[in-house]
This record gives sequence, C-alpha cells and structure tokens, in this order.
Amino acid sequence: MTIMLLNKKLLITASLLSGVILLASMTLQQPQGPEPKLMNIKVLPKKLTFKQVDHIMDQWSAALGVRCNFCHVRNEETRKTDYASDAKPEKQMARDMYKMTAKLNSKYFKGENDSLGVAKMLSVNCNTCHRGVAHLEQATWPSRGGGAPRPQGAPGQGGPGGAPRPQGTPPAQGGAR
Repeated sequence: MTIMLLNKKLLITASLLSGVILLASMTLQQPQGPEPKLMNIKVLPKKLTFKQVDHIMDQWSAALGVRCNFCHVRNEETRKTDYASDAKPEKQMARDMYKMTAKLNSKYFKGENDSLGVAKMLSVNCNTCHRGVAHLEQATWPSRGGGAPRPQGAPGQGGPGGAPRPQGTPPAQGGAR
C-alpha cells in the first residue's frame, strides 16, 4: 500500500515538473520577429533600438504616472497606438522637457552623453519634478523648511477665515481689499 502511494506521489510530481519544463521551453523557443521600425524620433539618438526607446518611454511614463496614450494617439482603423503621430501636444512637451533636462545636466551638472548618446539623467530627470504627477499645477507639495504645514487660515493657506480658495486663486495680500 505505501509503495503504491509513494509511486502515485512520485508520478504526480514528475508529471507536474515535466509540464513546467515543457511550458518554460516553449516560451524560450518562440521566434522573435523583426524589431519594429522606429519612426519620427526627433530628440533621442537615431541609433537607439526599439527596445532601448521602449525602456526610456517606460521610465518617462512612470515618472509622470501616465500610460502611452497620454502622449500618443490611437489609430481607430488599426486599433493600435500610433507612436509616430504628433497629434497630441503632450508629445511635443515631452520632447521639450527632455531637451531642457539634457541642457540642465550638461550645463550645471557636467552631465555627458552615455554610450548610446542619451543624456545621462542622473542629476535632473523627469522624476526630479514630476514624481508621478503628470500636471505639476495639480501637485500638492510638502511645506518647505522642514516644519509642520501651516494651519488652515494661516497666511497663504486659504481664503478668509481659512476657507479654501478656488484652485488658481492667489492668496490675498495684506488685509482687506
């Protein structure tokens, strides 16, 4: 009885292990198609591979807390993202911001290009300011100086009596208007 039970457990374990090995080998042997052609690359070096550009885009989208469709439009005919299109102004803004950070790093932090020709973003990068927020005007930043936040009603914290101001309304200067 115990020999039969041991053989059954061994058979089940061997079958499961064989299945895992078979599935793992199938995923490793999948033919890799040609890398997609990069189009409309304006600020990144032209010699980058699709994989490298994809990695950079992943970093940028994580820093802004967005997905691809934040900068790229969808082609409704093909139902796929049209990465080459410049239809969204956010894409041009991303290019401008990349140029700005590259210039800052080069000028003030002696940032140089790495072997790929991409500006090193060790000093200033998307995450330096954005920290997961796409639109900085919507960000809430911690108070400066390491102290506790000001209480409601303190100067600069709200409207009269500490009531919240509508977004975009500057704090009242001085006393009554």
